[in-house]
Amino acid sequence: MRMLLIHSKYLKYKPMRKALKYVKDVERKEVKVDNALVVFLCAEKRDEKNIEKVVQKSIEEIKSKFNEVKAKNIVLYPYAHLSSDLAKPYVADRILKEMEKKLKEEKIPVYASPFGWYKEFQIHCLGHPLAEAFKEIVIEEKKKREEVVSRALKEEEKIVSHWFILKPDGEMIPIEVKDGELLAKGDIDLKKHENLAKFARYEIAKSREVKEMPPHIPLMKELEIADYEEVSDSGNLRFYPKGRLIKSLIEEFVTQKVIEFGGMEVETPLMYSVEHPAAIGYLNKFPARQYILKSGDREFFLRFSACFGQFCMADDMTISYKDLPLWLYELTRYSFRRERKSELAGLRRLRAFTMPDVHAFCKDIQQAMEEFKKRFRMCQEVLEGIGFKRDDYELAIRFTREFYEKNKEFIMMLVKLHGRPALVEMWEKRAFYFILKYEFNFVDALDKAAALSTDQIDIENGERYNITYIDEKGKKRHPIILHCSPSGAIERDMYALLEKAYLDQKAGRVPSLPLWLAPIQVRIIPVSDEYLEFSKELMKTLENRMIRVDLDDRSMTVEKRVREAEIEWVPFILVVGKREIESKKLNVRIREENSKEVVMGLDELISMIHKKVMNRPFKPLSLPKFLSKRPRFVG
Repeated sequence: MRMLLIHSKYLKYKPMRKALKYVKDVERKEVKVDNALVVFLCAEKRDEKNIEKVVQKSIEEIKSKFNEVKAKNIVLYPYAHLSSDLAKPYVADRILKEMEKKLKEEKIPVYASPFGWYKEFQIHCLGHPLAEAFKEIVIEEKKKREEVVSRALKEEEKIVSHWFILKPDGEMIPIEVKDGELLAKGDIDLKKHENLAKFARYEIAKSREVKEMPPHIPLMKELEIADYEEVSDSGNLRFYPKGRLIKSLIEEFVTQKVIEFGGMEVETPLMYSVEHPAAIGYLNKFPARQYILKSGDREFFLRFSACFGQFCMADDMTISYKDLPLWLYELTRYSFRRERKSELAGLRRLRAFTMPDVHAFCKDIQQAMEEFKKRFRMCQEVLEGIGFKRDDYELAIRFTREFYEKNKEFIMMLVKLHGRPALVEMWEKRAFYFILKYEFNFVDALDKAAALSTDQIDIENGERYNITYIDEKGKKRHPIILHCSPSGAIERDMYALLEKAYLDQKAGRVPSLPLWLAPIQVRIIPVSDEYLEFSKELMKTLENRMIRVDLDDRSMTVEKRVREAEIEWVPFILVVGKREIESKKLNVRIREENSKEVVMGLDELISMIHKKVMNRPFKPLSLPKFLSKRPRFVG
C-alpha cells in the first residue's frame, strides 16, 4: 500500500464518469471537505494476500498523522498513479471500504471518494512542515496460501441460533439437545414425529462429518448408477448409462415444471472473475468454500450456483415494474463447492453437482412473499413428481427475529401448507444476504439430513449487482430477489431415492425406484431361443409405446435370468414361452407386489405402465437392448 497524505485547507472533487463498468452509480455532484487530511492511496499486488493487516497498518498511520496535524476530517481518495504494480480492482475497492468502515467505527469523520470513477479535483495544501507525507505499507508475505473461505462461512460457525418446533396451530416450542436427546419445552409428542426429531438433532449439532458409509453408496455402484472417479478431485463422480438416464429424466422434469410456473430458461458461464466487486461481495456472504483457478494472470472462481450469471444478465436488462415478478432459470451442470473432504458422501454431498436454480425478481417484499408461497407449492409438486411423498421430508424454516416479528402469519401459512410441525432456526441478527429461508430435508438411514428443495428472500444482491427496474413513477428501484432450487441438486434427489429404497427394504418392503425413473421398465426373458423372434416383436411393440424394454437373450437358466432382473430392480419381468404365444396373454412378475405373477394382455400392461408414469418425461434406453451384447460397468 502506498499513501500520499496531505493536510488541506479544503478538497473539492466531482465524479465525472465510470472508469470501471461494474461500479455503482453515484451522484455527479461536487463534494467539498474542509480542514481535511487527504489520503491518496494505492493498493498494490503484494497487498492481496494480507488485506486485513494492510488495512490495520494503514489505519494506524492515518490516525497518527490525523492527530499530529489536528485535522477535522479524513478523505480517502483512491489514486492508482502512485504505483505501477496495482492490486486487482476488487481488492483495492475492498481495502478502501474496510478502511472507511473502521475509521467510522472509531467515530472519526471520514469521506471516501468513489472507487472506479474518473474525477476532477482541486486541493489547497496547507504550507506547514507536517502538511505532506508519504507512507509505504509493506507486510511480510505468508509462505503458505490459505484456503479461500468466505466470511459467511466463518460467521456461520459463530452464529447463535435459537431452535424451535413450530406446530400448524401456531405454537412455537423451544427445543434443545441434551446428552444426545432432543428435549421439547412444550406440548408435542416427539415419538409421533420421529423423523423431525432426528432432523432437529442433526441440525442443532451442525456437524456434517461422515463417519460411516451411507447405504446408498453400495447401491449406486451395484445398480451401475454412479461411482467415484479416482483421477478427478474428490466429490466429482462418474455416471454410467443408467445413472445418466435417471439424472437426465429428473433434470428434464424439473425444467418442465419451472417453465410451467413461468420460468425463462437461460444459460450462463461456469466461471467468473474475482475482480468483480459485486461477485466477491456475494462470495463473502455465501457460506461455501470456493474453487479458484487461474487463466493467464487472471483469477476466476467456479460458480456455486447460477446467481452470478443471472444477476449480471439482469443488470443489463431493461425491466419495468410491469414485468415483475420475473423468473430466470438455469439448470447448472455444474455448480462447484469445495466441501471438506470429511463431509463428502456419495451422491449426498459433492463438490461438483447439477442444480436447478430459479431466481424471481420482485418489486417489493410483499410481492416477494406472494411469489415465495407460489414457489413453495411448486417445490412440493416437483418433489412429489420425482417420487417423494410429503411424509418423506421435513420442513425447516430459518429467519431473523425481526422478520418473524413482522411476518408471523406468513410463516404460519408455510407450516400449514406443509401440514406437519416444522423445525425453526431463529437468528438474532442477519449474517447472510437473506432474511428468510426454508428447506425440505430428507432424513436418511444414518439419521443425517440433506436439503432437497429450498428458497430464500434476498434483500442485498439487487443493490450489490446494481439490478434495477423502473417503478410506476419512472424511478429506478432495486428488486427483492428470491433464490430457489426446486429439487436441490439432482444428484441429491438420486441419493434420497436410493436411501428411501434402502429404508423400505429394512421395513420389509421391496426396494425400487419410481417407475418413470427405472432405467429398464420391462425385461423380456424368452424360455429358449425358439421364442426369441416373438420376444423381439414384443420388445418392438413396447418400445413404440414409449416403454424402456430390454431382452435377456443369454444362454442361462430362466431362474438365473429372473434373479438377475430382480437384482437390477426391474419393475416388470415377462417370461415368454409356448403358453404366452398360444394364449396371447403375458405372465408378468410385478416387483412392487413382491414379484407376484399376474396374467394380463399386452395392452393391459401398457396401460398400467402409462398410468403409473403419467405425463413425466421419457427417454429411450441408451444401452444395448440385448443383454448378450451389454458390457458390465461394475464388477
